[in-house]
Amino acid sequence: MKIIVCIKQVPGTNEVKTDPVTNTIIRENIPAILNPFDAYAIEEAVRIKERRGAFIYGISMGIPAAREVLREALALGIDKGILMTDRKFAGADTLATAYTLSKGIERIGDFDLIICGRQATDGDTAQVGPSLARTLNITCATDISRIIEIKNKEMHCLKITDDGYEEILVKLPALITVVKEINMPRLPSIKGMKLARRAEIDIVRFDDIKADENRTGLKGSPTRVRKVFVPVHQVETSMIEGTLEEKAQKLSELLLSMGMEVK
Repeated sequence: MKIIVCIKQVPGTNEVKTDPVTNTIIRENIPAILNPFDAYAIEEAVRIKERRGAFIYGISMGIPAAREVLREALALGIDKGILMTDRKFAGADTLATAYTLSKGIERIGDFDLIICGRQATDGDTAQVGPSLARTLNITCATDISRIIEIKNKEMHCLKITDDGYEEILVKLPALITVVKEINMPRLPSIKGMKLARRAEIDIVRFDDIKADENRTGLKGSPTRVRKVFVPVHQVETSMIEGTLEEKAQKLSELLLSMGMEVK
């Protein structure tokens, strides 16, 4: 079985800066960590490998420093790390990111399963996984909380919904996004960390993939961040005094002054 895990490096602090021209996050020279949701994707891939045997690729798109999160994934049990890094990939929105990752995955060849974390903590869109599945034209199932069984090119799993859970059958090859409930990520072993330090990370540049330049990076992103700001939350409290009837009258007048309908 061949499994691909999509991995992202995200800022390890809330004190991030944005480029004043592009309004994208400046990722150089800031503390960075493995996207917490991706740790669950890595763990689930490793558990499948331990149960039934698999070769696991970890693929990431980012700056050269993203090698470190791939080494962390190698220490946790993935078999091969691939980093897609090029100035032409920079500034990508979720659609351009999904397209670029799809080109990197095409270089890997046939696969059975792609596992993504539900979302990234720096964007919180939860869009890359489904967009990647659409670009690759494969089945997609989101918010998976348990993989029950993989058999006969089908995966029986449990999906979290707004009302509870659903049991679903997913035809492979497929892409799933996983939630925190699916497992408890392990810590890397000393042996794993030593092997990861010596492992070679495959570097993929724009020229290594057959990609349309108009669909990658900032140039290929149909969405733009127009403004970045911290929202100001203000609470105003009004005390209403008087008899019950007076309070009701004053409250009615106050709501009407705010444009609210009073019946």
